[in-house]
Amino acid sequence: MNKRQSRHFAIACTGMAALAFLVLTADSHRQFPELTNAENITPEVSRGKDVWHDNNCINCHTLFGEGAYYAPDLTKITQLRGAAYLQAYMKNPADFYDEQTHRRLMPKQDLTDEDITDLIAFLGWVSEVDNQGWPPRPILVTGSSIPGTAMTSLQQSQPSESGEASRLPPGARPVTAESNPIAQGESLFLTAVPACNACHSVAPGVNMAGPTLSGVGSRALGIVQSPDYQGQAQDAESFIRESITHPSAHLAPGGMYSAGGTSFMPNRYAEDLTEEQIDYLVAYLASLR
Repeated sequence: MNKRQSRHFAIACTGMAALAFLVLTADSHRQFPELTNAENITPEVSRGKDVWHDNNCINCHTLFGEGAYYAPDLTKITQLRGAAYLQAYMKNPADFYDEQTHRRLMPKQDLTDEDITDLIAFLGWVSEVDNQGWPPRPILVTGSSIPGTAMTSLQQSQPSESGEASRLPPGARPVTAESNPIAQGESLFLTAVPACNACHSVAPGVNMAGPTLSGVGSRALGIVQSPDYQGQAQDAESFIRESITHPSAHLAPGGMYSAGGTSFMPNRYAEDLTEEQIDYLVAYLASLR
């Protein structure tokens, strides 16, 4: 190939690459309204975006993997934490985490109630964007990555398994329709939306956004029989079911779990899960003794 042919080849390749880039860019812009649910961008969402930028939230957090990696990615935060929790947390993070114990503490931004509501609206819109799995490994607001938080006291006491099973975390083994209800419930504990283990640990003494569920199968009956209990459950299983479907029926003590008589736990499980799935979750949680 002589110099003239090389020059023409380079020009042709550059032209083809430029054309492909323009076509892909045009196609991306064509899909943006659908992928981002542009019709859901309300004035509250727009104001929330301004709150996000005005307070430099991106200096610690990431959205879609963009920002500082000092604090968790908040792309899907409203799917992991309910609005009531976020409202109270943004009002005063020190009520939830202690700097000496947890080493990091979100600074108090002195946001107004309207600012917080708008910011939650913005984060809610962000969570519904089809980000097609990006970023692949965000820093999540969850304790499931803390060693031991997904292991019951029984599992912790057992010797390590060898072979393929040892490479799977507890509850990650595939389940089928023929699997027993406890196995089905353990799988749902990790995969429901939002996942239960995003807020709860099953390890003794490990309290996260929600209290530990270690021993809940045994503790539930004591709660029902307590004179402070105000719900309708009569036994351990019905208490666990009530806690899933009507989380505000009984409030766990502690300012980081509820406010104004309302639990921070999401209250949509009764609508989003089938009765059979709730049965599986109850069976699994009741087995934690």
